[in-house]
Amino acid sequence: MFKYIGGFLGWLFGGCIGGVIGFFIGFFIDSISVNKSHFQEMPQSSYRNDFILSLLTLTAAIMKADGVVKKSELEYVKQFLRANFGVQQTKEALQTLKELLDSNIDLDNVCTKIQYSMQHATKLQILHYLFGIANADGILHKNEIYLLEQIALKIGLSTSDFNSIKSMFIEDTDSAYSILGVSKSASDEELKKAYRAMAIQHHPDKVANLGEDVQNAAKQKFQKINEAWEKIKKERGIK
Repeated sequence: MFKYIGGFLGWLFGGCIGGVIGFFIGFFIDSISVNKSHFQEMPQSSYRNDFILSLLTLTAAIMKADGVVKKSELEYVKQFLRANFGVQQTKEALQTLKELLDSNIDLDNVCTKIQYSMQHATKLQILHYLFGIANADGILHKNEIYLLEQIALKIGLSTSDFNSIKSMFIEDTDSAYSILGVSKSASDEELKKAYRAMAIQHHPDKVANLGEDVQNAAKQKFQKINEAWEKIKKERGIK
């Protein structure tokens, strides 16, 4: 529908060339609408398979980010897969991962799928998992951090979301505040409000449908938020 409207308006205001341009702009909008509708109506089994493939694609991208695929990273991924999908599906997933590691990855495409098909809480957990891979060797390479930030933005997470999860892995003097997504100059009331919002946003129950291991990882993330809040309360004397 949008392609015809775009073509007509383009022709009306820009003649023949304007009509062509308007048609293609409309066609692009139509494509996005169809894709978004498709993701929203996707059956649970298809959704799960698409989730696994998307996760493996991003996994491969992070493992290749610093130019070296490390054993520690692979073991982290294996443990995650076994806990979530069982032995047989893990075997299949690892074969898919091997193929992805040997191929060029269309990051924009997979991130667009995640952006439109997955809830905010799931996106946060994906980013947390990817940080876990990058940090499996105890070192977060600058290329890994850059790619993680790009993925976060491409799947629809905010800079505040990214910095919050990043602070769970890279500690500094202001990490507790970063985890809650606020600056150190925030008032006590702003901090309380931020903590309540984060506690709701990152609650493990929001990713219960993704498997026990994902939910356990979410619990660890949730614990980091509570620890940050307790640290700030103690530092400021908040009751």
